[in-house]
Amino acid sequence: MFTREEVAKTIDHAVLKPFAIDRDIIDGAKMRAERQVASFCVRPTDAALAAEQLKGSNVPVAVVVGFPHGANRPQTKALEAKLAIEDGAAELDMVMNIGKFLSGDYDFVQEDIEAVVAEAKKANVIVKVILETCNLTPEQIAKACLLSRAAGADYVKTSTGFGEGPATPEIIDIMIKTVGETMGVKASGGVRSWETAVGYLKQGCKRLGAASTEAILDGAPADANDESY
Repeated sequence: MFTREEVAKTIDHAVLKPFAIDRDIIDGAKMRAERQVASFCVRPTDAALAAEQLKGSNVPVAVVVGFPHGANRPQTKALEAKLAIEDGAAELDMVMNIGKFLSGDYDFVQEDIEAVVAEAKKANVIVKVILETCNLTPEQIAKACLLSRAAGADYVKTSTGFGEGPATPEIIDIMIKTVGETMGVKASGGVRSWETAVGYLKQGCKRLGAASTEAILDGAPADANDESY
């Protein structure tokens, strides 16, 4: 159903660990350009370097906002978004304020997302909202998706990759059924194999978050090079 090239074009490759150094960004950008992934997702202080390294390629830079806990003030997230865009970000992966959401302060959560979306829309930049679904019930996942849509975001995403649980087919099913017709859904967290990646794409995901891009793509069956899988 999918070729290796088609899967690559859905992967947001992430270098987000706190101990990653400049060389990791430079090496990562080179490999991502060669693999032609969907985007290269980095920390705010790595945005300019990543953009410089990917200049002239077709791979955009994505930058995380409010990462990894989502507890920054809305004004801080908006400024972080603005600076990331100035540094070359074409996509923003922002973390929802999970504590406020679990407190039932939905107005705050929506306005928090709207603050980032407002900065993004000025530059036609994509916004993905990270829900950290491992902390939410099925009903809460659906509610968070609806708030993200109401706030004008483009995608909802399962995880930072630093939470207590990964994406699961059950979680993706809820997200797809809730907003899949109007938003993109991104599976992130635990996406480390070709089979897992293809499984989420078959469910309807438009993007995959991964730090194991090479392992995923190199794990494709031999016939995935030139015909559907």
